[in-house]
Amino acid sequence: MTAPMTSFEALRHEFRPTLRLALPLVLAEIGWMSMGVVDTIMVGRLPDSAVAIGATGLGQSLYNSVAIFGAGLLLGLDTFVAQAHGRENIQDARHSLVNGFFLALFLTPILMLLISFWPWLMYQFGVSRGLIEPMRPFLQALNWGTLPLLCYFALRRYLQAVNVVHPIMFALVSANVVNFVGDWALIYGHLGFPAMGITGSGWSTCLARIYMALVMFATILYAESKRGMRDWIGQMGFDLRRIWDLLVLGAPAATQILAEIGAFSAATALCAKLGPVPLSGHEIALNCAAFTYMVPLGISSAAAVRVGQQIGRGDSSKAHLAGWSAIVLGAGFMACMGLLFVTLPRPIARIFSPDPVVIRVGARLLLVAAAFQLFDGVQTVATGSLRGSGDTRTPMWANLVAYWFIGLPAGALLCFRFGWGALGIWIGLCVGLILIGSVLLWTWHTRLRSGKLAALNSNLR
Repeated sequence: MTAPMTSFEALRHEFRPTLRLALPLVLAEIGWMSMGVVDTIMVGRLPDSAVAIGATGLGQSLYNSVAIFGAGLLLGLDTFVAQAHGRENIQDARHSLVNGFFLALFLTPILMLLISFWPWLMYQFGVSRGLIEPMRPFLQALNWGTLPLLCYFALRRYLQAVNVVHPIMFALVSANVVNFVGDWALIYGHLGFPAMGITGSGWSTCLARIYMALVMFATILYAESKRGMRDWIGQMGFDLRRIWDLLVLGAPAATQILAEIGAFSAATALCAKLGPVPLSGHEIALNCAAFTYMVPLGISSAAAVRVGQQIGRGDSSKAHLAGWSAIVLGAGFMACMGLLFVTLPRPIARIFSPDPVVIRVGARLLLVAAAFQLFDGVQTVATGSLRGSGDTRTPMWANLVAYWFIGLPAGALLCFRFGWGALGIWIGLCVGLILIGSVLLWTWHTRLRSGKLAALNSNLR
């Protein structure tokens, strides 16, 4: 008779399938973030490094706060498709994807209109004209990539939820090549193109996003042809109820992303009021923190899929273990990254800029980033685990309260009232992340003990 596994053995048994799904998604997220890092490094070699980095970083933050919110409205696909796949109901999974596309088409003009107002709002906020004017055409170029970004996002959610993950990794890694060549050609004027400065970086990113959407579409055609494309005909109808269900689940997830990205965008805008040098140091630390965040973000996507699939199969105990294995992996990686930031802050900052003043500010902020790495990993993966179970509201409220009612007000107070500058803003962000990570870890622990996952799943059937 075989002895039953202990809790530790059962958790360790879950690491392999979690890693098998997570690793391609982690590489995809790193590829996503690498484009922004490469953009920052490439524009940082322009004559006025501080202004170039500051304007590009501000434009990216403002764009992402709106566009990624729109993409977040499609996150309900994680839950619906993964649980349908767990029930072996591929028709329902396809039905969700098709209506996710209808939702993306509806959202695109609204998001593009909202993004177009950012330069005017930055003027009202008091950001200097020297940062806003070079940012304006850069932001316009990014805006034209909104539709392919949403299409890529919808296709990716479907593919990863049915365990087709390697093409996602390929799309993001190869898109970096497209983006690098585009940056080289359009920023500095090669291959017959005029030198466009930071605006060229925006157009390069737009082209890379079109490329990613095309790769995902080709993957869908290939992967689904094996199941029989003829079966898709019945899934092509517009279903207002399914779109509404996607929004009900996706809106809290999108609000959580907006609260998180918006908090860092607000921090960027506050740093912009301090001038180009503090803003450049902020952008260096933000790029590094965002880069390491991509690993737990990929693990979070795997957690959402594995938890959702297990619940779809009606196995809540394996859903529990899938979530915990992902949380442990994410927390372990981010703890290592925190040690790296503490050990090498100045060499890391020197990668982005040769200016010694900018390096000093960036290195100082990296020490604060080191303090919240562990909690950032925990909150990110716990969010994915909860989303797979159908709970997108708890992460939303945790982010709203911790960032906007505690972290940002505290950071602004330290920055402007006590004169701590960008360091004060980052300490406020650190406090917010510690609170979010602690709350979401406790929430998942409570779900584990109270067995609420099955009840949450019953609302999605």
